[in-house]
Amino acid sequence: MADILHFSTFFQDKKQKTPIVLLHGWGLNSAVWQPFIDGLSDDFKEAFTVITVDLPGFGQNKEIKVSPYSLENVCQKIANTIEQPAIYLGWSLGGLVATQMALTYPKQVLALITVASSPCFIEEKKSSWPGIKSKILKAFHQNLAIDTQKMIKNFLKIQAMGSPHVRQDIKHITHLVMQQSMPSKSILNDSLMLLETSDLREQLTHITQPFFRLYGSSDNLVPEEVADLVTPLTNRSEMHIFSQASHAPFISHLDEFSTILTRWLLQQFSI
Repeated sequence: MADILHFSTFFQDKKQKTPIVLLHGWGLNSAVWQPFIDGLSDDFKEAFTVITVDLPGFGQNKEIKVSPYSLENVCQKIANTIEQPAIYLGWSLGGLVATQMALTYPKQVLALITVASSPCFIEEKKSSWPGIKSKILKAFHQNLAIDTQKMIKNFLKIQAMGSPHVRQDIKHITHLVMQQSMPSKSILNDSLMLLETSDLREQLTHITQPFFRLYGSSDNLVPEEVADLVTPLTNRSEMHIFSQASHAPFISHLDEFSTILTRWLLQQFSI
């Protein structure tokens, strides 16, 4: 049972529905999805069952160990837990994990949706690839060593930028996320290393599932330019950019995000 992760299920009933797995981003946990889940339309609830799962070392799965902390090992834990084929939606680091799931376990991934994510998060000047600057990552590591909880709270503030009610959103999301146990410094550093070292650009062409990419136009971690650069790397994918959104459009642009996502899902999986 050590390989099984804790997960939560929403909108499950006797009706046959398509499951969609939500994967959170770095430093946080699945509670970050709660406002999005609470606001989903009846059309969505009629067609889909939502599953949220904390990545190993986070939230309810804080005690689940993965060594080394690699995309492949994290995906193996998820594949052992979510046995039925499902749509995978991943935000930020969760988008990397969801992408690796689509590559490694294609029969278990019905469709791939990435939110404010990139196949390569780090700025690469040689190839003119936009991304996170090395000095920002260095600051992340330094701040983690000083005060983990303060670092996470400050990181949350970035997520709600672009929202017309930013203070309210930050307060709400922080309350939800902080109800779970905070990850250890070692897990935060190990998972941050995934963002620093992963590069799935050359593998994107192998993704054959329906692929939807969502971005924020004001995202400082995944710059808008990434969207156009990823398009030729995929066989087929669609994208949407949320105007004036930062790194978490499902927080700052909740209603628009839900509408765009639901429309795309119902087009792909009409019942």
